[in-house]
Amino acid sequence: MNKVVIVTGGSRGIGAATCKLLAKNGYAVCVNYKSNKVQADLVVQEIRELGGQAFSYQADVSNEADVTALFEAVQTTLGPVTHLVNNAGILRQQASLLEIDTERFNDVLITNTTSCFICCKAAIRSMGKGCAIVNVSSAASKTGSPFEYIDYATSKGAMDTLTIGLSKEVAAQGIRVNGVRPGCIYTDIHADGGEPGRVDRLSPNIPLQRGGTPEEVAHAIVWLLSDEASYVTGSFIDLAGGN
Repeated sequence: MNKVVIVTGGSRGIGAATCKLLAKNGYAVCVNYKSNKVQADLVVQEIRELGGQAFSYQADVSNEADVTALFEAVQTTLGPVTHLVNNAGILRQQASLLEIDTERFNDVLITNTTSCFICCKAAIRSMGKGCAIVNVSSAASKTGSPFEYIDYATSKGAMDTLTIGLSKEVAAQGIRVNGVRPGCIYTDIHADGGEPGRVDRLSPNIPLQRGGTPEEVAHAIVWLLSDEASYVTGSFIDLAGGN
């Protein structure tokens, strides 16, 4: 099988690290991005300089027409999609539930969860035996993230449920669906939430006494996509330092 993967939100953080590691492991990679073309192209450039195959593609993956165009572009450029990493997501400013308005709540769910649904739907239409999906959830799906990001935590909890249900629907087709739940990871997303140093603040409360790296999450994603995880589906790897 020629391994062709789409990584949504692949221009930075966990997505970028995953794109690079997948390329090192022989995958042809589509680096999806919504707005940051410069950063996405830098990821592609790094992959190509190391001898890998990659291209970037702009698509708002919460929009079904964009997703259809994305999958068609990958089919034309790299071949049929065999693997998918649903990583695209947003985080808004820290707030309690009473401070979160309905527009923000719905926007977070559409961007984080609806996008996962749409991309999974597009993927399984063409996937078959040996193909796999990994959904990038969050440790927040289990904690609820009170006083910070209840909307974000809700979106990731819904993603976990989607992962479990879809894994059972497509298991007989030989398609595996799993998830990862990163905890405090050093990425730019914390700045989006208004606290760039959040990982350092919380590190003393983590059993391992430190934050994680995007590369550590990427290794878990790559393993779940690989044939080494051929008997793993409907499962999650928690990457939260013991929390």
